[in-house]
Amino acid sequence: MYSLRDKIVFITGASSGIGASCARAFAAQGAKVLLCARRLERIQALADELQKEHGVAAHAFQLDVRDQPAVEKAVSSLPPEWEAIEVLVNNAGLSRGLDKLHEGKLQDWEEMIDTNVKGLLYVSRAVIPGMVKRGAGHIINLGSLAGHEVYPGGNVYCATKSAVRALSQGMRIDLLGTPLRVSNVEPGMVETEFSLVRFHGDEARADKVYEGITPLTPDDIADAIVYCATRPPHVNIVEMLITPQAQVSTTMSYREKK
Repeated sequence: MYSLRDKIVFITGASSGIGASCARAFAAQGAKVLLCARRLERIQALADELQKEHGVAAHAFQLDVRDQPAVEKAVSSLPPEWEAIEVLVNNAGLSRGLDKLHEGKLQDWEEMIDTNVKGLLYVSRAVIPGMVKRGAGHIINLGSLAGHEVYPGGNVYCATKSAVRALSQGMRIDLLGTPLRVSNVEPGMVETEFSLVRFHGDEARADKVYEGITPLTPDDIADAIVYCATRPPHVNIVEMLITPQAQVSTTMSYREKK
């Protein structure tokens, strides 16, 4: 098992859900956690919690990964003690709407593409050169079961997660010959703010997504991500597809009746 003690782990979208669970899981491993999100108050509170609970260094800063100049500036101006990023968790992502493509909202499309694809690219482009220069690093991208199967109304979201899968493979090809590793962790149904964001705050509609089923938790996915990061350096987990036991595809799940 590869030790992450005192290694710097950079997690995007760390203010809630899988990102926040990753921060806690890596801190429990003794890693130094570098956190960014749009909601500064949340990630600052999380950083304070991790410092108190695990005695690790934690640094939080506000960042919208869709803003390329801001991403470049944030990474290039990190304090010297936070520059040597060992693990990058490209977690920031979201889904908007569940409309048929010909009825889709352009703003929803832009937000998904700009966050899930371009945001991942911007952060990766800013961080990976330093990893290559130092000869150490692991990029863990958050994909989805939706990157394997398109479901009704999932058109653009599924396309962005297919892109994450392709970009992960492209990174591995481009980094061949370096010690860097690239993993793509792909969850199925996870109960987070995901559905609430997708349905623009409609709690009743979001709750129905998980009705009658025991979904994955953010901690389940964080556990998988830490597993990828703690394998011996000669081992690379290429893809990890994870679903609840009751889910067999994007459209097929067994739901207990009330």
